[in-house]
Amino acid sequence: MRQAKYSGMMTYIINSLRNNFQFRSFMKHKTNTYLEIWVEARTRLQKQMDILVSEDLSKKLGDAPNSIGFLMRHIADVELLFGKNVFGSTEIKVIAKTVIDKKDSGEWTDLPALLIYLQDADEALRKIISQQTEEDWDKQISTQEFGTKTLSEAFARILSHTAYHAGQMAIIQKYGHA
Repeated sequence: MRQAKYSGMMTYIINSLRNNFQFRSFMKHKTNTYLEIWVEARTRLQKQMDILVSEDLSKKLGDAPNSIGFLMRHIADVELLFGKNVFGSTEIKVIAKTVIDKKDSGEWTDLPALLIYLQDADEALRKIISQQTEEDWDKQISTQEFGTKTLSEAFARILSHTAYHAGQMAIIQKYGHA
């Protein structure tokens, strides 16, 4: 009887320590976790980029204002702006034409150039995410677009922005017309 109690108690203590260690381990590695989340969240976009052909870039859905080419450029523009303005990168240089123009001019038809620009944006964000300290994720960021948030909360904005437009691209690619 005594041995069973001891065994049960030890199992409880070991499990508690293991759970506590895993929690501390997660907290210790926020930056790695956020980098993994970024990579996974961008997979929808990457899958779209892998199957696109040049003829897809001018496709729109009905009377919708944005083509696939515009959305590709817009995603990269906003990712680079985010790296520059929210993460504070001094290395990132961007002229966010889609944000400045606010409409699709029809000029985004060079697939290789768009793929390179998107890859550059992804690499820039991966780099700046990986440079964050654990404390950085809790610091307050203020922007006109979304007010004051922690860097972690602000990070969710770029994740959802990229995924949202990648979903739009998938629908336009499937059902849209040039």
